[in-house]
Amino acid sequence: MAETAKPVLQKPPGYRDPNTPVPSVRRPPPIRKLPPSFHPKTRNRGCRRFCCCFLCIFVFTALVLVALAGALFYLWFQPKLPTFYLRSFQMPRFNVSVMIDGTYLDSQTVVRFETTNPNHKITFYYGESQVRVTVGEEDGVDLGSTFVPAFTQGRRNTTVLKFGTQVKHMLIDDGDGTKLKAGFQSKQLVIFVEVRTKVGLGVQRWRMGMLSVKVLCGDVSLKKLEDGAMPRCDVNLLKWINLHS
Repeated sequence: MAETAKPVLQKPPGYRDPNTPVPSVRRPPPIRKLPPSFHPKTRNRGCRRFCCCFLCIFVFTALVLVALAGALFYLWFQPKLPTFYLRSFQMPRFNVSVMIDGTYLDSQTVVRFETTNPNHKITFYYGESQVRVTVGEEDGVDLGSTFVPAFTQGRRNTTVLKFGTQVKHMLIDDGDGTKLKAGFQSKQLVIFVEVRTKVGLGVQRWRMGMLSVKVLCGDVSLKKLEDGAMPRCDVNLLKWINLHS
């Protein structure tokens, strides 16, 4: 008799053939980081924009108000600059001495300086003024300096200031001494008077701040001054604005 076939046994659940290769497990893809420009906008940026716009509007409004106030001030008060003149210049003593050890200068000057306030509604306040006198050139030989006390100049007023300078036994260059001696004898010495001061404005009971001013007079010969010439002075504001008074 033939042998009966044995039934094939089924594999139990969870059985894994050791000869079957293990399938690879896929890893999840990495999380991509968005660049900062793609991040959602925060409220801080909106606040900054609001503050920037508010600041621009405030500055613009302030500038407009200042311009309007300046225009109204000019139309109402019609301000004018004060005028300055070198009224007279005298040299009671001027002596150049040539010695063995050098050339020396002795001089004395008397200066009258005139300033006029042409305004009907504005008063000028002058601080203490420093005066310097030179000959030859603007930065030539120094003939001394002095100080003038502070004063107030009322409306429609002309004020004359008198002051003097002197130098005694001042050593100078031999070449300058020769030129000064010849220029004094021929009355061709060129005179310069520089006044440094501070000027403030007064309108009724209001008084505005002081502004540094340099007034330069002269560039004229001693002969013309002795003949009665009154040269008009130039005004320098803030070290770079030059005006003719």
